Amino acid sequence: MTQSEAVNHWFASAERNISAAKDMFRLKHYDWSLFLWHLVVEKMLKGIIAKHGEVPLPIHDLRQLAVKTGLAFDEDKKTSLKEITTFNIEARYEDYKHSFYKKATHTYAQKWGKICEDFYLWLKQSV
Repeated sequence: MTQSEAVNHWFASAERNISAAKDMFRLKHYDWSLFLWHLVVEKMLKGIIAKHGEVPLPIHDLRQLAVKTGLAFDEDKKTSLKEITTFNIEARYEDYKHSFYKKATHTYAQKWGKICEDFYLWLKQSV
């Protein structure tokens, strides 16, 4: 895969996950919606890293990935990345799933879905 193909892969995959995240929200699977929103942000960050000619680290910590993009993240964005990273960990591992399921209410998922979508748009503009 060429660098250009890798970049396009990350960005196209992120966009596909947006519709899936919205579908999961509509179906009231709020925990999975948030998990997919995490993937959207992660893939955008990895696409930006690839665009700079680097191979993205095989990690899910959005704050670590953000550093590799070279973009300037204010404190609010850094705080949001910390919370969004938990959507991956807590939705994935059995010991966290139940507590995350309870945390991922309609209101919480609506708020954080909007934050993730805004993050996606900001990253897309930054490319």
